Amino acid sequence: MDNMTALVSCFARAYHYRNSNTPVFADSVAEQILTAEEYSAISRNMTQGIQYFAPGFRGTQEEALRFIVNHQLAPSVLARSAFCERAIDNAVRLGCRQIVIYACGYDTFSLRTHNQSLTVYELDRPEMIADRWKRIAGCPTESFGIGRAIFTKGENGLTGIEDSQAGRPRTGLEPACHVEDIGCDLSRSAWKERLIEAGFDVERPSFSSLLGISYYLTEDEFEKLIAGIASLSCEGASICLDYPINEEGRESARNRELAATAGEAMKARYSYGEMEALLSRAGFLIYDHMDADEATEAFFKDSDMTAPAGVGYCLAIK
Repeated sequence: MDNMTALVSCFARAYHYRNSNTPVFADSVAEQILTAEEYSAISRNMTQGIQYFAPGFRGTQEEALRFIVNHQLAPSVLARSAFCERAIDNAVRLGCRQIVIYACGYDTFSLRTHNQSLTVYELDRPEMIADRWKRIAGCPTESFGIGRAIFTKGENGLTGIEDSQAGRPRTGLEPACHVEDIGCDLSRSAWKERLIEAGFDVERPSFSSLLGISYYLTEDEFEKLIAGIASLSCEGASICLDYPINEEGRESARNRELAATAGEAMKARYSYGEMEALLSRAGFLIYDHMDADEATEAFFKDSDMTAPAGVGYCLAIK
């Protein structure tokens, strides 16, 4: 199972929280998702690549790692997470109680929120969700329950048995909110039925998070996903996303190269006008938007980091 991009994003959040006195985005759970061996291996691999990230760099291994995380890995991850969770806070204050996280990966929002009135729907490939909750549980067994399905490890990998009553494994990180995990393929329309079966109410306000998704879909695929979300969204529903803009910066270019090396090629870029038109066709109007300079001012004012050029952050309302 190759979830390297998700693991590196998790590492960036974990390293930042561990090593920053005033974190831009405080993910207190991310480090627990990673094994000690993974944390060390990612640290070592990144440090060994310092001359790729910063030709001519001189310093200790720890200084090299800090430079790579602060100037390459973390800024985009931290900026989009801070932008999105600020928007979630505002939506919740206005009465939203349904949070949908698409391609959730190793997202930890449901483990960090203290709001017991929320229902968080987490969608991703079944094997990703299985791996995520197995990590959280620290489960040593070969079979483990997740939401509405139980996954069994066999000769052909992870297989799902639908409608099991096994439930999620008990852990020391029990969510305060209600969580529904939905293993699905977002490129197929069946995810919509699965979401409704899990209790999602199309007549109630919802907040949809699509962080890190637009990079890896073609424009047609991304528009199809947005249209699917719109079909389940009532008036006042919110959608939050980050996207690669046409004017690519150095850090964004390197992230694209790293993703391609991990077998996850980035497929599209957008101008502000193109993204605005795509969302408008699905009935969403942009409510808040930030470019790199605005995100740096909003989130990195007291940091030596800056938001990466080449990324836009968008909140839209139906």
